[in-house]
Amino acid sequence: MPQTAETLATGDEAPDFTLPADDGGSVTLSALRGAPVVLYFYPRDDTPGCTTEAQDFTALQAEFAAAGIRVLGVSRDSVAKHGRFRDKHGLKVTLLADEEAEVCQSYGVWVEKNMYGKTSMGIERSTFLIAADGGLARIWRKVKVPGHAQEVLEAARAI
Repeated sequence: MPQTAETLATGDEAPDFTLPADDGGSVTLSALRGAPVVLYFYPRDDTPGCTTEAQDFTALQAEFAAAGIRVLGVSRDSVAKHGRFRDKHGLKVTLLADEEAEVCQSYGVWVEKNMYGKTSMGIERSTFLIAADGGLARIWRKVKVPGHAQEVLEAARAI
């Protein structure tokens, strides 16, 4: 039986998907098997925390690449918005557009948020480290940005 978002745990198979990328192509997760993948979900392009997170992953991109690890960022923003975000900040990570939140839902990161007494649906900042065999090696939920990219790199090198 396939895992539901609520039950995703370390050791489970990562839910597969195909999403459009900021470069005009598309990425299918299962096609990346054979090497680890970092899949990070973030709320919105060009906001302070999301920009810092993308810049931190970009700053470590050469180290991720040297270790054979692919880094993918996912939000509900459009491919066009991702392209502007990438170009404005010189980002080197691949950004994927999940405009319908289907992948966000399959990973359990599309959640109800409460800000200033108002509830709305949004992406909970989360990162999934996917092993070369497609299994979830590590999951970070409710991510705090400072130091996160470095922590993910160290964990990815250890699998």
